[in-house]
Amino acid sequence: MMVFISMEIQENIINKVAQSGLVTLDPAIFYPAGDRVVYDIKDNLYMGLILREKDFREFVKGHDWAQYLGKYVGITCTADAIVPAWAYMLLANRLAPYATEVVFGDADILETVLFEKNIAKMDIEQYRDQRIVLKGCGDIPVPVSAYVELTQKLTPVVKSLMFGEPCSTVPIYKRKE
Repeated sequence: MMVFISMEIQENIINKVAQSGLVTLDPAIFYPAGDRVVYDIKDNLYMGLILREKDFREFVKGHDWAQYLGKYVGITCTADAIVPAWAYMLLANRLAPYATEVVFGDADILETVLFEKNIAKMDIEQYRDQRIVLKGCGDIPVPVSAYVELTQKLTPVVKSLMFGEPCSTVPIYKRKE
């Protein structure tokens, strides 16, 4: 004789992350969409060492600056040469009517500046007394400098600050109550 015992197993799955009150802030929201270009002044150096003012001014006068329209541009020199400040100023002057932003530096510095400018505009009051998780992973690479800037801005107003994902965070700051 077989006896079947019916056991009803009912489990309520509780989403503890949703109930935690954590607010996830993705630093990628501060990434401005658009093309990035780095203009390297090394291509304007005579023999790769010297910037000749006359030649450089002729280049600047004849160059098609419209190709930088709507782009984020970093200006730099990767050659081991002394480039006078006025040369970068002249490039910035010519790029200004076309480029969305002109920054002195390479691609990394360009990203840092773009993130910092957008983070500076954020309304931190919306995060007052909140438990914030700065998202650590995503499709858009976020410079470490952006995390540092966000930490600096948020620490005075938040209840706590963490890094990572809501299910796995690294504590950064917790206000003493």
